Amino acid sequence: MDITYKILIVIFVLLQGILAIYLLIPFFLLLLHFIRVRGKGFAKKKYPVVSNHNFDFAAIVTAHQDIRFIPPLVDSFSKQSYAEFIVYIVADDCDTSTLKFNDERVRIIKPENALHAKIKSIRYAVDQFVREHDVIVVFDSDNLVHPDYLSNLNDYFQRGFTAVQTHMLSKNTDTVYAKLDSIGHIYNTFIERQARMELGLSSCILGLGIAIETKLYRKVMYTDSLGGFDKKLQAHIVSSIPQLAFAEEAIVYDEKVDDGKTLEKQRTRWIYTYFKYFPDNWKLFITGIKKFNFNLVFFGFNTLRPPLFITVGSALVCLLINLFINPLISLVWAGVLLLFISAFILIVLTQSHQKGMGKALLYIPKIIIRQVGALLKLKKAGKEFLKTEHVKVIYIDELLKNETV
Repeated sequence: MDITYKILIVIFVLLQGILAIYLLIPFFLLLLHFIRVRGKGFAKKKYPVVSNHNFDFAAIVTAHQDIRFIPPLVDSFSKQSYAEFIVYIVADDCDTSTLKFNDERVRIIKPENALHAKIKSIRYAVDQFVREHDVIVVFDSDNLVHPDYLSNLNDYFQRGFTAVQTHMLSKNTDTVYAKLDSIGHIYNTFIERQARMELGLSSCILGLGIAIETKLYRKVMYTDSLGGFDKKLQAHIVSSIPQLAFAEEAIVYDEKVDDGKTLEKQRTRWIYTYFKYFPDNWKLFITGIKKFNFNLVFFGFNTLRPPLFITVGSALVCLLINLFINPLISLVWAGVLLLFISAFILIVLTQSHQKGMGKALLYIPKIIIRQVGALLKLKKAGKEFLKTEHVKVIYIDELLKNETV
């Protein structure tokens, strides 16, 4: 047998093993979660209070060419049960003439020149701080925060955490695509945040609702301002602190995309940032191995996983190829895929905090088609600022009322 052919076989077998691990992780995390819930030999890690200090928060809101959502967001902050905060609204390329707030804790800052980048907007806000805040929390302008959001977040920092990802729920679930967008987030929240927090491991962050000590954020350096704010920040935080926490009780609401075209644009940006920050995630994985740090190894390994539709699609290709090479391996792949699909469905059904998610599972092919379309438009993401358009203007009181109906 030719040596090149042998090498190719080894590579193929290795890649199959890695793919299988990626698809089996959700099943085992769900299994451990249910064992913990039932209290059979697996207790949730305890995090005792280490400080009675009430942390001072700087809530940075990045608005770009649209001020419609700012009044509802400010209104949700006015209803906070916690008082130590200032909201900095970066009105990038916005007409702010109609924005008037009496609350001294709300400050509208307008850059002289348009920034057109979230990273630049956050940096601009930090430079405009009226005092040195303990913690920075980043929001998009279309977000809303639960009345107990900052109070719950303060509790996590009092327990010694220096970076905390808060819990994002959907602001709207009234269309098929909004539900599909929510389903993906429910799955990722459980796999990348909740289950890891239960195991004492670092959670992944989002581009919103991430709270980080100001001095830690100041150490992050960006080489450019085009997309991936959260990926760069995540790599830096995870390698710098023992654990990036997930605060399930601190709820922030985010608008889900309502139509296929918008979802496709959003996924184009997400896929682009995966490839863009692949070297950073690889470095994180290698660093974990060198330091014998399981937290970093597990985190890095999972961030290297391709987008889910690519991972599942590759597994199906492996199944088909093995039909001609080794049918027994094809049966193994069928079992792996069955476990993954079962785990995915169970996660959505058991971890959803909002109604109607189970029925939306039937429409998953729609989102797969859109993601394939996003992949084909990948070059566009490297050249343009692909902003996700939002339309749902709703106030926190109405949202909470609808949730209890």
